[in-house]
Amino acid sequence: MERAKLVLEDGSTYEGYSFGAWKSVAGEVVFNTGMVGYPESLTDPSYRGQILVLTYPLIGNYGVPSKERDADGLFKHFESERVQISGLVISDYSERYHHWSAMTSLSDWLAEYNVPGIYGIDTRALTKKLREKGVMLGKILCDREVDFEDPNQRNLVAEVSIEKPILYPRGETRLVFVDCGTKNNIIRSFLNRNITLIRVPWNYNLFDPALPSYHGIVISNGPGDPKMCRETIEQIRKAISLEIPIWGICLGNQILGLAAGGDTYKLKYGHRSQNQPCLERGTSRCYITSQNHGYALNHDLLPEDWEPWFINANDGTNEGIRHRAKPFMSVQFHPEATPGPVDAGVLFDRFLDKIQKSGVRTQSNS
Repeated sequence: MERAKLVLEDGSTYEGYSFGAWKSVAGEVVFNTGMVGYPESLTDPSYRGQILVLTYPLIGNYGVPSKERDADGLFKHFESERVQISGLVISDYSERYHHWSAMTSLSDWLAEYNVPGIYGIDTRALTKKLREKGVMLGKILCDREVDFEDPNQRNLVAEVSIEKPILYPRGETRLVFVDCGTKNNIIRSFLNRNITLIRVPWNYNLFDPALPSYHGIVISNGPGDPKMCRETIEQIRKAISLEIPIWGICLGNQILGLAAGGDTYKLKYGHRSQNQPCLERGTSRCYITSQNHGYALNHDLLPEDWEPWFINANDGTNEGIRHRAKPFMSVQFHPEATPGPVDAGVLFDRFLDKIQKSGVRTQSNS
């Protein structure tokens, strides 16, 4: 076992053992309190540039599933094409794994994508520090010294978005899907509802005459500071002016809010778990949701014709917005789950109902 260490920007050091790739990396150290689902979480593009601390004590015991793809070319068991985190920090690594779907170990899987891990860390103490002081820059040191690096200074969305449009043909209802670093299960959630998706890069011209006509726009999740997505914000602002139905998910909630005239800010330590309670305003309903974000929307700065839709029951932060009269809506959490509860999956249907009732049958791009 090779020794490695995690160093935080405040000078604190945590010594442990290396697994995965033997490589030094720097990034933003964040924690996730979920109990299962590390293959899905580690491939979520929203973690781009981050060193992820998993609070569940035993990791790796059920290995990693196969790279089987579905008929649309999407990985069945992963949320993107690769491991997205910069590094992984855990308490206890299980070298021996067992599960009917497991094809490889977590360590070998990380090494395949050149991602380092460190175990033997007191993740409880580390998480308490991050909760008290906020997320910090950090580095996993193995083979060499590296400098601290703030990934939020980069346009992380540009790093994880697709380069060219992809068409997923299904039924007559067509949506433009703005890929800011999407999870695969968001795509599947629409395809399973017989919706045709036109998946486009984060900065694509949504009004390009070459783009097929469509009925609405979906803005995906993604990593980093939403204000880096200036081109996306401008495209959505124009779509709002044309009253095209819009739904945003996670980063998409922040982008829609910015396009509407609101503002965003960085959370102290973010929401990364599978058990975040969200209250739907105007009802007695509370959804238990899967979340992964470090920024939030300040809904108090939105114009009067917008309103908060969901509120986090733990800290009162915004979890969704909607227009009071027009078909614009978004959620900060992940209704597609993977991992996490599927309670909020019904919101896909509620957005599709908005399209049906909006009267916008086909949006012309002329």
